[in-house]
Amino acid sequence: MSNYTTTELGKLENIINLENGKVFLHDALGLTSCEISMNTVPKGYKVPFNHRHKQNEEVYIILKGDGALTIDGKEVDVKEGSVVKVLPDASRTIENKGDGEFQFICVQAKAGSLEQFGLGDCELC
Repeated sequence: MSNYTTTELGKLENIINLENGKVFLHDALGLTSCEISMNTVPKGYKVPFNHRHKQNEEVYIILKGDGALTIDGKEVDVKEGSVVKVLPDASRTIENKGDGEFQFICVQAKAGSLEQFGLGDCELC
């Protein structure tokens, strides 16, 4: 049994050709502590529904393009380098407001569950 798992996604620009322009890594990597999705939103597209989570907060990490998250009815503009945390109970949707593709990573994890992080969860060996 190996202490690591790998997967190949290919070029991020090709994610747009997958179902909903998204790939979830939970199954591909056997994740047990979070869900991570890689996303590409085409020019002019807005996710046509709002959603919220039962227990997971989300962190959106914008890699490319310009977009907006609508969180509890408030539009929050985002661009390459923006990072936004959204709590579980918040209603949210996302859209591409730029002239090209809009790419982001979304990380979901149970709110309030992080006990150690960074060097606090590190042991030199």
